[in-house]
Amino acid sequence: MPRLISDRQLSRLSEYVTGWLGLHFPKKRWRDLERIICHAAPELGFEDPDACIERLLAGKLAKGQEEILANHLTIGETYFFREQKSFDILENRILPDLIASRRGREQRLRIWSAGCSTGEEPYSLAILLSRLIPDLRDWQITILATDINSRSLGKAVQAVYGDWSFRGVPQWFCQKYFAKTTDGKYELPHAIRRMVTFSIHNLAEDTHPSLSTNTTAMDIILCRNVLMYFEPKQQQQVILGFQRSLLEGGWLVVSPCETSSAFTSCFETVMFPGAAFYKKNERRGKPHIVVPPVPAGVADTRFPFPLIPDAVTKPISPAPSSAPDRVKPAAPQAEPPVYDEALALYHQGSYKEAADMLSRLLAQSETGTGMQPAFGKAVALMAQIQANRGEIELALDWVDKAIAVDKINAELYYLRATIFQERGEIPKAVASLKQAIYLAQTFVMAHFALGMLAFQIGKPGEAGKHLENAQSLLGACPAEDPVPGAEGMTTERLSEIITATKESILQR
Repeated sequence: MPRLISDRQLSRLSEYVTGWLGLHFPKKRWRDLERIICHAAPELGFEDPDACIERLLAGKLAKGQEEILANHLTIGETYFFREQKSFDILENRILPDLIASRRGREQRLRIWSAGCSTGEEPYSLAILLSRLIPDLRDWQITILATDINSRSLGKAVQAVYGDWSFRGVPQWFCQKYFAKTTDGKYELPHAIRRMVTFSIHNLAEDTHPSLSTNTTAMDIILCRNVLMYFEPKQQQQVILGFQRSLLEGGWLVVSPCETSSAFTSCFETVMFPGAAFYKKNERRGKPHIVVPPVPAGVADTRFPFPLIPDAVTKPISPAPSSAPDRVKPAAPQAEPPVYDEALALYHQGSYKEAADMLSRLLAQSETGTGMQPAFGKAVALMAQIQANRGEIELALDWVDKAIAVDKINAELYYLRATIFQERGEIPKAVASLKQAIYLAQTFVMAHFALGMLAFQIGKPGEAGKHLENAQSLLGACPAEDPVPGAEGMTTERLSEIITATKESILQR
């Protein structure tokens, strides 16, 4: 095939795509990039791919055109229970331990499928959990599934799949978990679908961890066959973000073919037979071998659902922290540098160190050496830190303390709503968001959060109304301005997410 685009143009395009989406197209993959842009150009309204590239590099493509191009660049290839060994390890080792440690306590699990494509991976996780947890209704399960490709997410929301998505799994799996459609495809029932929340997320551009994107306090993150397409610097940034998004002892699962020194610098490498997982703990960087026990019973080697032994309950060691009851919000003048240092530690993901520093600062209120507004800021930050650490009850105590100090701060009610949502208390979350809007009618994130909640609980009409309100308010803001309460997300980016979400609502 003759060259249609010069190396110079492909080099410029490759550099732009890396900065935009984080995707890495080295010189050996320029032919792939050329094929993609030639295929996409007519759909974007260009007969000449060079003209398309020039418009893109000049920043003159419309948002709809950029989305079309992003969809072409990020077409994923996936299927149910892909890379079976990873699912074997999740079923036999990781999930049983997590479930046993949470049973009878805070019965919560949070999993993030990053780069979920058309949804087979997060739905595989939902099916696996439905088998492992008989009393699933008594648990608060979060399976967050994100991708940058809005078309793929649209297909994921529909949850209708053809035979190609089931290669490698036995026929009984389709018959048990799916309903046959009139055109010979398979549709996943609502009981499984509702376990998964889909959202647009650009790993190279969007903030994580962030309460605004629900990417905090994760037990497990799966990001498989995604990081291999990122250039090394972007890989490192994304992996560090994953490390901060995980609870202590949480797990990162990547594809066996993805390797990076960033894994060993941020995580402990745990070697299972056939796969390496990465664990967040203080021993990071020191690999060791773990051999899973032989499961009881006879396993079906064709499929990742062997019989598993009864789980043994393991108590959770309480994380050290300062009890909010001891704090008396009275005060005059907290030392600003201490708060600033704690805030810097928070942004670095050093949550325990930040909490310890804030505890010392807040203790000054008992001696009358702090100032009430500074106290309120410190308490609010402590609430956010505890939420990111997964200490939900403690976070709620802290945010209530903050509201007692600053009763008209709409962002505190928004923070409290995110905590209620994590506890599964949706009516309380809705009420708190409405309080936030009452205090600040132009609070975009509160309108957006109400829309997302309505979407998740099956009220598309109500969701559309709240999202329209949010987008209307964004229309009056400069595109590059950060949205209050969105932890750095810009007006333009949030508007893109809202547009994609509304399209998903229409597809349901």
